[in-house]
Amino acid sequence: MTTRQHAQQLDEASTLAHTRDRFVLPPGVIYLDGNSLGAVPVGVAARLAQVVADEWGTGLIRSWNALPAGGGDWMGLSGRVAGRIAPLVGARGEDIHVGDSTSVSLFKMMVAAARLRPDRRVLVVEPSTFPTDGYIASGVADLLGLELRWCDPEDPLASVDDDVALLNLTQVNFRTGAMYDLAAITAGAQARGALVAWDLCHSTGAVPVDLTGAGADFAVGCTYKYLNGGPGSPAFTWVAPGLGARQPITGWMGHAAPFAMARDYQPAEGIGQWASGTHQVLALSALDTALEAFDGVTMDQVRAASLSLSDLFIRLLDERLPQLEIVTPRQHASRGSQVSFRHPQAYAVVQALIARGVIGDFRDPDIARFGLTPLYVSHTDVYDAVEHLVGVLDGEEHLRPEHQVRNAVT
Repeated sequence: MTTRQHAQQLDEASTLAHTRDRFVLPPGVIYLDGNSLGAVPVGVAARLAQVVADEWGTGLIRSWNALPAGGGDWMGLSGRVAGRIAPLVGARGEDIHVGDSTSVSLFKMMVAAARLRPDRRVLVVEPSTFPTDGYIASGVADLLGLELRWCDPEDPLASVDDDVALLNLTQVNFRTGAMYDLAAITAGAQARGALVAWDLCHSTGAVPVDLTGAGADFAVGCTYKYLNGGPGSPAFTWVAPGLGARQPITGWMGHAAPFAMARDYQPAEGIGQWASGTHQVLALSALDTALEAFDGVTMDQVRAASLSLSDLFIRLLDERLPQLEIVTPRQHASRGSQVSFRHPQAYAVVQALIARGVIGDFRDPDIARFGLTPLYVSHTDVYDAVEHLVGVLDGEEHLRPEHQVRNAVT
């Protein structure tokens, strides 16, 4: 049987042991929900206070430009944040726009992709993807008179034929943590003439991504999960340079010269045209500081730590709770950075764990999920979480009435 001492030894050997101190973590809590909302990085609260008091409070509207005493330059903030995200996804900062929500970004991307393939009438989406991807694809299909085709999750390329304009996939499945081979699927779909777009919400900051190396066409990702940008922090959009995609929401911030106040729209060059409305300065400021948690860290280190954590979690479940059905793939190449299992009372199990200070989450119909954020989750966290899970199930704590009541957010 695996011991807690073994978990401690794994922590001592980890190359990311020092990064835990880059986060504000409440005492007595084991936080395994960073695949839904990341923990608060050190420095974010102070950055927000500085922006509110100095840049907004004193600089006022002058802070859209660089202030003489330093700070401000809100117009350049989105680009600076893009530069921090770029190495995490194998791209250049000048090809990334940070702004809007994931849903709005998906809409822009799907419309742009469809217009690049006007002779093709089908959008392909995987049916177990995060719901917003399917909802947006359905809306775009209705808007443009296209067909929405649901593919086989096990073989998405089987649905890509000569009539497919876009294959849109989520790299890491939000329920199970199963991960697609981004490069292989991209190549396969493009060989059939389709464009390929990737939803990176559950992979950016958790697994290595190389959009440029894979030759992908589009990507969208959120920043409040493994990037720890805070609730509702803006999404990012990546468009392959030279693709010539034109986004459909032609707001003034995407204009070549927004303060010329011209009557007619003239898109900015490159990724600049993907901006629409005014930059979310407070959210971008928090995200800018949050991304400092990745300073000096490589994605190979993150991946190695993630696999070590998830290997331990799976091994402990096998040893201590073999009756549970683990739905997360055991093969490293097919796994993101979470472990999920099925249980008929999964929601109540998660609530009982939260009452013990172990925070995971639940996804319908019967999935208990545990996100493993390598920058702040330790092997001893994993060991202790499974100990608590054993206690919950052995003591039937999940059957208590208070754990049966569904919250609005699960």
